[in-house]
Amino acid sequence: MRKGFTLIEVMVAVMIVSIVIAALLKVQGNSSNKLIQLQKMMKTTQYSSFLLANSQKYGFESTTTNMADILDDFKLEDSLRRKLKTIKIDISYDQLDTLDSSDFSNDDQTAQDQTIQDDTNDAQQGQNLILEIGKTVLKSDKFTNSLVRVQVL
Repeated sequence: MRKGFTLIEVMVAVMIVSIVIAALLKVQGNSSNKLIQLQKMMKTTQYSSFLLANSQKYGFESTTTNMADILDDFKLEDSLRRKLKTIKIDISYDQLDTLDSSDFSNDDQTAQDQTIQDDTNDAQQGQNLILEIGKTVLKSDKFTNSLVRVQVL
């Protein structure tokens, strides 16, 4: 009896090990790519959140600004504020539709419409509720993000 492996057995073992290593490298590459994409999405979402936090100043008109101006009301480190000043942002707003509650007759008013009217403050009760629906687009060199906005007029 021989003590050892044949050349074919060694070649098959090397092929199996190489296939497993190639599969592991591919999985590693895919997860690294997904991590980078996720980090970019998180930054874009953060920028949109900053815009929504300052919705009274930005978002319902078209303008060009930088991220540092949007973040004026936030306490930030100076180094981060300097970095954000370099990010120029174009904010464009397009009005999509306007809904006026007076366009709906009292007979057709649903319970949901009644709930919306009940939630308005006392100054607006008795008046018609007007909603403006629009789309705000944030554009930068590194990202583009759009938000659908609803404003009570």
